[in-house]
Amino acid sequence: MKKEDILKNILKSPDLPTLPSVASEIITLTSKEETSVKEIADMLSKDVSLSAKVLKIANSAYYGFAYKISTIQQAISCIGINAIRSLVLSFSFLSIKGGNKAELFMYEDFLAKSLATAVVARLIKNKIDNNDLEEIFIAGLLKDIGKLIIASTHPKLYDQVAKEAQNSEKNITEIEQQIIGIDHAQIGYEITKSWGFPDILSVPIRYHHFPEKNKGDDKKTQLYTNVIYFSGLVSNILYSNEPNKYYDTFIKGMKVNLGFSKALIDDILDKVDLEVVHNANYFGFHIKKPKSIEEILIEANTILSGINLTYDQMNKELINAKIQMQKAARELEIKNKWLESLANIDGLTEVYNHRYLQIFLERELNRTKRKKGVFCLIMLDVDNFKKFNDTYGHQAGDFILKELCDLLKKGIRTYDILARYGGEEFAIVLPESDLEGALIVAERLRQKVAEHVFADNKEKYKVTISIGVTETKPSIDNLNRSDLIERADKALLESKKNGKNRISACLDKKK
Repeated sequence: MKKEDILKNILKSPDLPTLPSVASEIITLTSKEETSVKEIADMLSKDVSLSAKVLKIANSAYYGFAYKISTIQQAISCIGINAIRSLVLSFSFLSIKGGNKAELFMYEDFLAKSLATAVVARLIKNKIDNNDLEEIFIAGLLKDIGKLIIASTHPKLYDQVAKEAQNSEKNITEIEQQIIGIDHAQIGYEITKSWGFPDILSVPIRYHHFPEKNKGDDKKTQLYTNVIYFSGLVSNILYSNEPNKYYDTFIKGMKVNLGFSKALIDDILDKVDLEVVHNANYFGFHIKKPKSIEEILIEANTILSGINLTYDQMNKELINAKIQMQKAARELEIKNKWLESLANIDGLTEVYNHRYLQIFLERELNRTKRKKGVFCLIMLDVDNFKKFNDTYGHQAGDFILKELCDLLKKGIRTYDILARYGGEEFAIVLPESDLEGALIVAERLRQKVAEHVFADNKEKYKVTISIGVTETKPSIDNLNRSDLIERADKALLESKKNGKNRISACLDKKK
């Protein structure tokens, strides 16, 4: 049978999984540029169950908003249209029932592996940038939807492929081509395109086994395809009998293709098992916690090292004790980092908070004093922010503060510190920078903010900031952190008095 005939047969099959009507409508609406937030909210509100799930996750630690989101329209405004689309598709996909007749298709295992792929995709993308994380999540979740479709519409062919794959070194797509005439990647692509999915979601499905075959010019789609490919390798580490093979391919590929360091890769792998469980809970999907990557590799290497003793002969207490100790230490480290993050990071803007700024300033004063060096403190404030909040509302104000911080972070060095001092006022510490250098940085940031268009799903806004800069040589002027902040604040006040959207410097000691 020709490939085109097979696809037509699948599309006409009464066993073809379908999306809920509201999810289909959401895809159609979000593909139109002129669609308003209200239209999407009205459509989503028609499905009470889906709306409740979206609101629940919007108010969960998944997003960590500092305020309660009480309406679907508010959720869309805060999270974004594309993110809402991805959440709707995620819930829809995870609610598809495994009504297939394929004997070798394990529905729960399939969903668990799909969720693991989605979680890893989100972790990888977050290391690159923190944009469109929900979009890459759903792209990973849908990676193998073609397998679900084959198992549902052609269960006997699925079982035949599965049996062949158990005793073959061939790639699964090659076996599918031989037996079915088309592989699950192309089936998934064609079906999702027929459902109206955008290319950013469907193209990675098509090329997730061989990302190099994607010859398209869109860099974002190519990045998604690579990320989904590597995420699939990690889910294979978790759920296959050959974890070492996939681990080696993953490590090498991440370094070569995405330029990730070993430290970044290890950080991703260390979080996978816990993140899978957390995300499953967020989406109301109950899953058995997978073993950690470290635990899986220890067990695999134990076997590969030639310790092929029977289960009863194995000194399992010693091996299990080692595994559990390493696992407990790793989980404790992750939890400690998470707790430290909660203590030091501002919940809204995700930059350092006032508490951490005070700690860092004290540390930097002492360090710079020992080295007889110099550093600078910048204080900046959003101009007319109260009036902005009164005009556009606090949600718009929160959006401005978050996007402002993203802009500021891109304009400073990796070892500079950006912190929220309070309200709409922020501080930047520039270690080993003199006043001349700090003024250059301040002007670059002022100009960058003034030229930027802050656009949410409702409006486009223009924002300016006023800046105060001060320099300290702790070994000479012997300032404490309160003196330093007061000097920078004094300079900031001068900028405010002199017309705003400008920079002032202060070198004299406090009065």
